[in-house]
Amino acid sequence: MERWIETADRTDDPDLAGFARQMAETPDARALLEALFGNSPFLTDCLLKDIGFARLLFQDGVDQGFANALAQCDLAGESDDMKALMKELRRAKRQAALSIALADITGQWTLEQVTQALSALAERSLQVGADFLLRMLAKQGKLPLANPDNPSEGSGLVILGMGKLGARELNYSSDIDLIVFYDDELPLYAEIESLRQPMVRLTQDLVKIIEERTVDGYVFRTDLRLRPDPGATPVAVSVAAAESYYTSVGQNWERAAMIKARPVAGDIEAGQRFLSHIAPYIWRKHLDFAAIQDIHSIKRQIAAHKGGRTIAVLGHNIKLGRGGIREIEFFAQTQQLIWGGRNADLRISDTCSALDALVRAGRITEAVAEEMKTAYRFLRQVEHRLQMIEDAQTQTLPKDDAGIERLAAFLAYPDGEAFRRDLLHHLQTVETHYSELFEESPSLTVAGEQARGNLVFTGGESDPDTLETLAEMGYDNPERVASLVRGWHHGRYRATRSERARQILTELMPLLLETLSRSASPDTAFLRFDQFLSRLPAGVQLFSMFQANPKLLEAVAQVMGGAPFLAEQLSRRPGLLESLLTEPDVAALQSAEALQRDLDQALGLAGDYQDVLDIVRRWNNDRRFLIGLHILSGKLDADAAGPLLTRVAETAIRALLPHVEADFARQHGMPPGPGGGTGGIAVVALGKLGGGEMTIGSDLDLVFLYDAPIDAQSDGPRPLPAVQYYARLGQRLISALTAQTGEGDVYPVDMRLRPSGKTGPIASSLESFAKYYAESAWTWEFMALTRARPVAGPEALLDEAAAVIRRILTQQRDPATLLADVADMRHRVEKEKPGAILWDVKMGRGGLVDVEFAVQYLQLRHAAERPDVLDQNTTAAYEKLVGAGCLPAETGATLIAATRLWRRLQGLLRIAVGDAAFDEEAATRDQKDALLRAGGAVDFDGLKQNILATAEQALACYRALIDDPAAALPKPSQQEKTK
Repeated sequence: MERWIETADRTDDPDLAGFARQMAETPDARALLEALFGNSPFLTDCLLKDIGFARLLFQDGVDQGFANALAQCDLAGESDDMKALMKELRRAKRQAALSIALADITGQWTLEQVTQALSALAERSLQVGADFLLRMLAKQGKLPLANPDNPSEGSGLVILGMGKLGARELNYSSDIDLIVFYDDELPLYAEIESLRQPMVRLTQDLVKIIEERTVDGYVFRTDLRLRPDPGATPVAVSVAAAESYYTSVGQNWERAAMIKARPVAGDIEAGQRFLSHIAPYIWRKHLDFAAIQDIHSIKRQIAAHKGGRTIAVLGHNIKLGRGGIREIEFFAQTQQLIWGGRNADLRISDTCSALDALVRAGRITEAVAEEMKTAYRFLRQVEHRLQMIEDAQTQTLPKDDAGIERLAAFLAYPDGEAFRRDLLHHLQTVETHYSELFEESPSLTVAGEQARGNLVFTGGESDPDTLETLAEMGYDNPERVASLVRGWHHGRYRATRSERARQILTELMPLLLETLSRSASPDTAFLRFDQFLSRLPAGVQLFSMFQANPKLLEAVAQVMGGAPFLAEQLSRRPGLLESLLTEPDVAALQSAEALQRDLDQALGLAGDYQDVLDIVRRWNNDRRFLIGLHILSGKLDADAAGPLLTRVAETAIRALLPHVEADFARQHGMPPGPGGGTGGIAVVALGKLGGGEMTIGSDLDLVFLYDAPIDAQSDGPRPLPAVQYYARLGQRLISALTAQTGEGDVYPVDMRLRPSGKTGPIASSLESFAKYYAESAWTWEFMALTRARPVAGPEALLDEAAAVIRRILTQQRDPATLLADVADMRHRVEKEKPGAILWDVKMGRGGLVDVEFAVQYLQLRHAAERPDVLDQNTTAAYEKLVGAGCLPAETGATLIAATRLWRRLQGLLRIAVGDAAFDEEAATRDQKDALLRAGGAVDFDGLKQNILATAEQALACYRALIDDPAAALPKPSQQEKTK
């Protein structure tokens, strides 16, 4: 009050100072001033900045004050300077805000008058700004005007007011929701190459005029995020693009938003024309039951927190909270959408009128409508008082009792308790009617789980309660999750472009988010799922599968959370998911015969060679994925998975080989064989395939053998000599295995273990193969050959190849030379490819390389005397060596246990990270849990200790078998070294 007098005294107008004193001394006027000064710093500032305008309000009334503010807007529009325009608009806003607040607080205006006045001010400001900018563009020669005296007329510039502005229901400190369109097909713009740039610039400048904060304040905060797909479109969108969007991927919440859409500035006729064009999208002629389901599901998303949130007073959000303003609006809009297509009388934008229309249409009772309208007016009044305090856009009640007492006083309640009673009564009334709206709709909460809170992804911005719910679920970045989900609903991915897909996704969302949140790293799992979704060609079938099979969704969540390698496969080939529903359990994969029958049955549908390639790829990838998922879930030991994965690979090779041979024979004839007969190619597996120890990411180490005279020749239209025939046939098989089709590849193939490595022929005759190993092979090649196993080809040729390999491996060797070679080779491998056993269980000392080198050395060392020690599988070979007395039982047990641990860990790591290095710090909890299962440990420190201890024991065995004896060998002389 002192500042009121002091400020008036400092003016040059003695009458103004007298007025200020008179108001301070007149009881009614003083009471009003005290109400403003005692409750609202913002209104206090408005009064003190313009006491002259305050005098007009007290003397001529609030109606005249508001009329003067609108006239001030019009005067501002006559300026040619943007800064001057902005200054005058802000002055008009301050005067209008003061006029409206006094009209509201003194009860001279109804709620409808207050909100319509705020809306009228926004409209007038926008129109003045739009006209100014259109004139500026015309002066710059960037835009022609149809009517220079009224720039907006005929301009095609459509400024739609959405939400409360569109319904003429603006609250006191409301944002104004706008959508800006432009009609670039008007004849007026025929000579303009692109209207987009000037219209986007105009929109940006309009936002600046209205929203930018200067020393004079601002006019309105603006929000352009209700435009079509705001994350991917400019701030101004062409009318044609907008119409296409709404009629193709427009969502039901956007239909609801369009109920309130109204041209508020720019070319009003063009705006009305646009709304009439999309009216069939908003108001469906026939009851669209799929759309009704979608509306129901949106409502249930909002209501999914039943029992999770409670109506309160302290800190309650009277707009977004339970029983709040939004529930009243949604109560009306939902029913308008359902029935408005048949009944045009329901196409009303403002909330109270819409409730009355629903009564007339017989959709709700008059008593319900009156209760909802009374609650609406009460809550809007509370909202206005909250916002008048500091001109803040808030709907949240104070969080302490003292704050509630102050708000009650501003609302003219005798005390806080009286205000609490009224507030709770209205909130509970709204909640009751709102919850009964679709009381028969199934819950969107997860079965067996207590609902956590809101999960709402409609609109252009994140729902605060939803962000809180996501955080409670365990998501570290709820805003990113919410933004990506809104992108799904905007149809940014092919999988979500159909209305049916989005409807099912809406229904599925709580279960989806809940399931992904159970992953140890929810954000990682969610982002991988988003990547997966982005690659899907369509979504309805998959989303329906998830709905019908929640366990399928759990499996996907497990992959996304703990197996990037499988997640990447799934993203590239979503069809892999079907294997979880249609393919056999792991038990059925144990039998090679069953696998062969299964693949043969699938190949029965092949129409040509390309079909064969695709079917084998799909079959192979399905089963590998299924096995990987079972390893990840702990249903299958990664070591035990090696033989299964090996059988799958063998089955694929055996199935492809005859088709490759037949396709090749069409041009070049049958494969030449011994004695002028028909031959064939033997596929010999080495490495992990040969040893039956494959992992998910293993490639195929192969060697191709044949038996035919060097001068033999095929008998086809384009005959080839045997050497060339089998080399090219082998290359065809490699291509059949590795070529990428729509189903991916089968396996990568590594041919470096063939005779002479990279420089050797693709296929070798049995004779040249035996000769190479007799005359030219290195010790490491004999070691690799201990894992050689013929897997595909003519039976007689396979037997012959196996016999040749066995003869090579059982030949007599010099023990000292063998020992020195193995020891030297391991030292060179360690130097070139050092590895730490944590987490490189292959190259780390005491790891797989050591246990494999040891078993291969021992087999080569003893095979001449004891051929029965030969076995391609590492652990089986150790068992045979122990049984033959070539290895102490204790040493054998240590090395077998180490081998199995390394295979389990390597198998799991290949699923978790593929070929990348495992990063313990970045690993998810899911990955660590899977490693614990593989390592048989109770915690991660225990697992690491077990790994180190096992490696130490295995390395000690290796050194006792190889390094120490090799070190005791006599040193070669210089002459021997040179030799």
